Amino acid sequence: MPETESLPSQLLLSRLFSLRAEQLLDQIDAGADALHERFKKNTWLYRLLENNRALTRTSFSCIAAMLDVAAILCAAICASTGYNFVAHGWTGFSQSSLQVCLSAAVVFVVANIGRHSYAISEYVDLSGHAQRTFALWNMAFLSSATLGFLTKTIEESSRGAFVAFYFAALLALYAERAILVLLTKRSAQCGGVLATRVMLVGFARDIEDFMRLREPAKQGMDVVTAAILRDDESELDEDIAKAAAKARSLAPDDIIVVVPWTRAPVIDRCVMKLALIPASIHIHLEPECALNRIIGPKVSNIGAIPSFRLKGSSMNTADVLIKQVCDVAIASVALIALTPLFLLVAVAIKLDSGGPVLFFQTRHGFNMKKFRIAKFRSMTTMEDGGEVKQATTQDARVTRVGRWLRRFNIDELPQLLNVLRGEMSLVGPRPHALVHDEMFETEVMLYARRYNVKPGITGWAQVNGFRGPTNTSDKINNRVQYDLYYINNWSLPLDLWILLLTVFSRKAYRNAV
Repeated sequence: MPETESLPSQLLLSRLFSLRAEQLLDQIDAGADALHERFKKNTWLYRLLENNRALTRTSFSCIAAMLDVAAILCAAICASTGYNFVAHGWTGFSQSSLQVCLSAAVVFVVANIGRHSYAISEYVDLSGHAQRTFALWNMAFLSSATLGFLTKTIEESSRGAFVAFYFAALLALYAERAILVLLTKRSAQCGGVLATRVMLVGFARDIEDFMRLREPAKQGMDVVTAAILRDDESELDEDIAKAAAKARSLAPDDIIVVVPWTRAPVIDRCVMKLALIPASIHIHLEPECALNRIIGPKVSNIGAIPSFRLKGSSMNTADVLIKQVCDVAIASVALIALTPLFLLVAVAIKLDSGGPVLFFQTRHGFNMKKFRIAKFRSMTTMEDGGEVKQATTQDARVTRVGRWLRRFNIDELPQLLNVLRGEMSLVGPRPHALVHDEMFETEVMLYARRYNVKPGITGWAQVNGFRGPTNTSDKINNRVQYDLYYINNWSLPLDLWILLLTVFSRKAYRNAV
């Protein structure tokens, strides 16, 4: 058929796609509204977050700031009262302590306002909060301490109570922000709190895929409209002009250009026209783009050369230092506290099967550096190198004591020594035998990204039930996906939450062999 005769069919197909995209938008809006009506919670904060019409961005920012102040005040009262009661046998909260506490709260809130940290969009995801909170609280605490020293206010306060206030406030801020993020995220997922008003611009099929795969309402986005571009060169400029006029009329906060990167000329024309609108322009990376598989690509410069910067993990230098300090501190305390248990386990292993108490095996650590991992011996064999057979259910090689040790994760406790040696972390992807690493690297995409952080005694995959043998592709794929989520979303509260789940969650003991 001649090329000119196929034009009507292309236009018809484009209009059908346009209609399907508009219908999909209507269905998503209707479904979100219906779910919104049924989704009720008992807390006043959740009801306020749920009612997005009554909740403006300014009011949300005010609430977030007031919660920070409340967390700092409560921490100050509890720290001062508790310390004075333990150290001096009396309870009280002096006026000087109140002044120091208020000055720290003011500095902390002002610093957050300056960094625009109280925007709703900052509370749709927990990642980054731990680092920002730690940095800004240190600045606020040191500022208040300096002011107290200069005004001689701090001289009237107990030094012990002042130190206790620092740690109590830091933990209170972590907890308060984690709760607020959880409430905001859940509200956004049911169409409640909407962090930003967005407009989509692109071809019908791409917008339809974006709505189906990305579910913007669950990301706190209110899609106010979608401008459909026809895949016809003669009408493209007209469609882009209409999209710009619609954007100027509706005044969205962000405009997302949903056009495949293979259509670079179309993207250029959209950006040139839409850049005249007072809104942020975002170029969407389509699902098959490799950049989507790496954590947060950001535009940066190498010298004068613009590029996308892809980070190996979500931790910066300060985060690595914080994690290392926490690892050493907790591991040291745990080793001292668990010494009696270690002695009992050693005696039980000797009486049950004889042989060595500890078992060492070579594993890959950070940046594929090899190290010798320590475990309580739970099997009659001690395989290493190129021949390592994974334990299976009712494996005859597992000893009687070993089965009990593996059931409750006690066989992993000697790895606290690896943590003190700097070879492992308390939390991270579990290291596999070298032969299994070689096999999984060829089977699982991005498996090797697990080497971008230190391996852990426990991990996000383990507390979600993905421990034990990885004898099927689904098992290893699920484990790697949870490991990659941890690498991409690390935070100190997440580490503490995983440690808590390791001890108390039933999932953490699932699939033990």
